[in-house]
Amino acid sequence: MAQIKVGIVGLGQFSPQFIELYQAHPGVSEVVACDVLPDRVDRIKRDFGIERGFTDYDELLESDVDAVAIFTQRWLHGPMTIAALEQGKHVYSAVPMGVSVDEIEQILSLVASTGLTYVTGETSYYYPSVVFCRDQWRRGGFGDFVFGEGEYIHDMSHGFYDAFKYSGGADWKSTASVPPMHYPTHSLACVLAVTESYATSVSCVGFVDRENDGVFDAKVSRWRNTFSNESALFTTADGGSMRINEFRRIGVPNQRPEVRMSLFGTKGSFEQQTGSAVWQDLNGFRSVFDEITTSSGAASRSGAGNDALRQTDVAEALLATFRSGFAPVHDHERSVLPAEFDGRHNGHEGSHQFLVNDYVTACTSGRVPVLNAWTAARYTVPGLIAHQSALAGGARLNVPDFGSAPAR
Repeated sequence: MAQIKVGIVGLGQFSPQFIELYQAHPGVSEVVACDVLPDRVDRIKRDFGIERGFTDYDELLESDVDAVAIFTQRWLHGPMTIAALEQGKHVYSAVPMGVSVDEIEQILSLVASTGLTYVTGETSYYYPSVVFCRDQWRRGGFGDFVFGEGEYIHDMSHGFYDAFKYSGGADWKSTASVPPMHYPTHSLACVLAVTESYATSVSCVGFVDRENDGVFDAKVSRWRNTFSNESALFTTADGGSMRINEFRRIGVPNQRPEVRMSLFGTKGSFEQQTGSAVWQDLNGFRSVFDEITTSSGAASRSGAGNDALRQTDVAEALLATFRSGFAPVHDHERSVLPAEFDGRHNGHEGSHQFLVNDYVTACTSGRVPVLNAWTAARYTVPGLIAHQSALAGGARLNVPDFGSAPAR
């Protein structure tokens, strides 16, 4: 197998869950660490046995790494992706793809002109509920798409304060106020990763925050954003519609799933709530909760789970999200994973191993990845337009679409 050298960029709470997977993948010859904070570089090098580290991103891009995996703050993804592509590096980027349509258009143009690999790290694509619905969809179980719901319900008190403080430093409140619809991909993928359609128009409303803790404060916010919750109604190219909720002040317990979905078709439907999931058609219904529940005991083909995190800085409230495992619906997909992943961490509802494998195999084989740049745009742009709609009092706006990935 061909091999690549991968630079891990941004060594905060999230990326350490991926480092060991990159190190274990047979398509990776070396993992290199990069962060602006020298102490984080030193710690990651020590903890993971990494030989090389950088504190300057430009120097990393000038080195002999073939690819980067970007886990920095959300508004940095677009510019850092563009810089990497211009330097001839493949890119894996945590979501979102960017925070402006201009950034996204530049990325699409660069990927098209260079032939480099771009993968968006959208965990929802491999969430058990989405995998279950995609299987039913491809078998025709839903019939025609009518309506879908996707929602990311994550109260600020459920670990987000700590996460933003960890990544944002003394100025953390200015960036903790990121507009909810600037981070729409988990919710949108709940529907679009099943139907493979795209949004065409949107009307969105925002909830003006009332907590007075200085986070969603126009005078403090980098985006002058006051909305802590946003709800959007989209039309889709296949004649259906979808409601997407992005909530950061919401009275729910800190439990899984924080991303949940429902999908309704002319023949069958799926509904998911906390603690339940039902498949139904015109003849009846059945619980599928056990089929889509991730457990650490399934983390290994040998049955030996691995629930340990090699990272001590993750807030207690976030540990449930980062818990490792697989769900029964993942079984038919696990054959693509390298044997070297067996028993290793697999967080965010069993998605991490699939994401890393997709990226590395796309880079080494030249194939177009499933979560390519054009798919990433369809998961990101609708949210950016939705926020514009909310600022305009819910005005219905057209959502631009940039098409599907061209054949390699």
